[in-house]
Amino acid sequence: MKIGIIGAGNIGGNLTRRLTALGHDVSVANSRGPETLEELARETGATPVRAEEAAKGARLVVVTVPLKAVPNLPSGLLEGAAEGVAVIDTGNYYPRERDGRIAAIEDDGLTESRWTEQHLGHPVIKAFNGTYAQDILDRHRPAGDPERIAVPVAGDDEQAKRAVRALIDELGFDTVDAGGLDDSWRQQPGSPVYGLRAGVEGVKKALAEASPERPEGFRG
Repeated sequence: MKIGIIGAGNIGGNLTRRLTALGHDVSVANSRGPETLEELARETGATPVRAEEAAKGARLVVVTVPLKAVPNLPSGLLEGAAEGVAVIDTGNYYPRERDGRIAAIEDDGLTESRWTEQHLGHPVIKAFNGTYAQDILDRHRPAGDPERIAVPVAGDDEQAKRAVRALIDELGFDTVDAGGLDDSWRQQPGSPVYGLRAGVEGVKKALAEASPERPEGFRG
């Protein structure tokens, strides 16, 4: 599969490593330009590109940038992507540590990924936002392994969600359908499932125990 990854930090870099190892054709971009990705490209065989080129021909695109950077992504980011492209958003809102206060999230009640979706102008699937980056490299397991970790996946586009869940399964993790994008508060920072290393039943339990009230530590 042709995959575009926008953001080459811990999550983006490790997804690049795993997806290329699985044989996918990966283009990767960051905010500093493709020349800064040459080491990652040599290591993985991924193609370093500018952000506006990352989605070209891609059937799946991963947007894994700080939330405050989303409005500054190039316009038309997904132009040229394959028809029906699935877009994964791994983002989290950290108002105190990084992003500053975003009124649409805190005052208007938008989930973090709904806010991102509106900026991108394309449906997104929220996944990997509560996953430790190193676990992508170290904790993948074959299907049926009792130590296999489950990842919550939220989104409105059922076809895209199926594609994302299939890819996560290929990466070596189970998935739990966490509902639509307006339900994705259940997996935002501070929720019981955020950072949880558990199987399917543990993830389902944590999602059910979530509160819609944003924890104090994650308010601007």
